[in-house]
Amino acid sequence: MYEDMVKIRRFEEKAIEFFTQGLIRGSMHLYIGEEAVAVGVCHALRQDDYIVSTHRGHGHCLAKGTDINRTMAELLGKATGCCKGKGGSMHIADLDTGNLGANGIVAAGIPVAVGAALSSQYRGTDQVAVAFFGDGATNQGVFHESMNLAAIWRLPVLFVCENNLYGITVPAKEAVAVTDIADRAKAYNIPGVIVDGNDVRAVYQAACQAVARARAGAGPTLLECKTYRHEGHYKGDPCVYRSDEELRQWKERDPIQHLAKVLVGEGIAAQTELEQIHRQVEQAIAAASAFALESPEPSPEDLLQDVFAS
Repeated sequence: MYEDMVKIRRFEEKAIEFFTQGLIRGSMHLYIGEEAVAVGVCHALRQDDYIVSTHRGHGHCLAKGTDINRTMAELLGKATGCCKGKGGSMHIADLDTGNLGANGIVAAGIPVAVGAALSSQYRGTDQVAVAFFGDGATNQGVFHESMNLAAIWRLPVLFVCENNLYGITVPAKEAVAVTDIADRAKAYNIPGVIVDGNDVRAVYQAACQAVARARAGAGPTLLECKTYRHEGHYKGDPCVYRSDEELRQWKERDPIQHLAKVLVGEGIAAQTELEQIHRQVEQAIAAASAFALESPEPSPEDLLQDVFAS
């Protein structure tokens, strides 16, 4: 899990460089600071389980196991990307790892996860579906419709709210009627669990319990992971709505540094082993960057391929 979190962090730091150079087109929403959520949850899943993601989806994609070369190529819009360069930063999908896609519309992925869970139940498999979403998504009607349907049909789905305290620029405390989003589970008679989203071990343990419950046919769980994004809502956001002191306090609780202290402090890993992991990740990032830069652009003939219209 430590290696996966470092990989996501360094991947996004490299993506910032490419974005600044104009090599990544459109907007970009970064996951830095929230790595423990994606890694903790996805380590509780099997490869054939499903996830749906948000506009902040790089971390979910890598944590679920998508090849880092194809992920980087996708951000650069290359033909070798996991969506052939047509998804870009906000719409990464990878069916090989059960990633049904990121989504630029707030809360729109939640019913997709419920549909995947219904499919699993209907086909008699024990696959689980996970919906990642932010705190702002829980004010959308489709969140409540999805929760209700999943609850009454006991669908194998895990609702994971990444509560990073802000919906774009609006503090959650000014936009959400409850202090803890997990309390909203009470309305649907399902468990609502609060976890420290910067502690990957806590996220993993809570996710394992929710996944086991779902596989056993006991229905969904709402998992609220309290965390924080170090960057703004999008790359270039001036972040005038939050204080430097708030950011400093959350960076002191950096999920990667927290796990490193635990691993070394409890004698689970030596500092030299962690340093070796960082070197391996640097090599992987360098290789992925070279792969993406050297990959071809999609051909004009591919423009209308994979397009669905009625």
